Amino acid sequence: MKSNKNIQRKKKEYYREEDYKPSKRSDKSLKAKVYIDKSPIHGLGVFAKKTIRKNEYIGTYEGVVVLSDGTYVLWVQQEYGGWKLIDGKNELRYLNHSSKPNAEFRGDKLYAIRTIKPGEEITFHYGEDWEGVD
Repeated sequence: MKSNKNIQRKKKEYYREEDYKPSKRSDKSLKAKVYIDKSPIHGLGVFAKKTIRKNEYIGTYEGVVVLSDGTYVLWVQQEYGGWKLIDGKNELRYLNHSSKPNAEFRGDKLYAIRTIKPGEEITFHYGEDWEGVD
């Protein structure tokens, strides 16, 4: 019989939208920290409900794993060098780009890279293709 220590649980990846169910714990934590509102940058944006300290975990980008790019798709580089594409379904899908961001993704998890004040829009840098875009 195998020891429980040797069994690694694989995180379920969703490929069909109808299979997606948000993580209740992550969803509750995220909703305590952020809200969605009109953005001066573009369309809707994600804003801090309370002060978020530097290096504080904000939330996880949750959604359906897809095979092609789209409006709310986050590209997450994998350890082996490939990419995992997540079509966002929670509040973080409304994050806007900034050349001077206040947050960054580490994998699919978002962290503050400086203190973010209540009411401030949370932004991240979209990547190389967005260099020079404010």
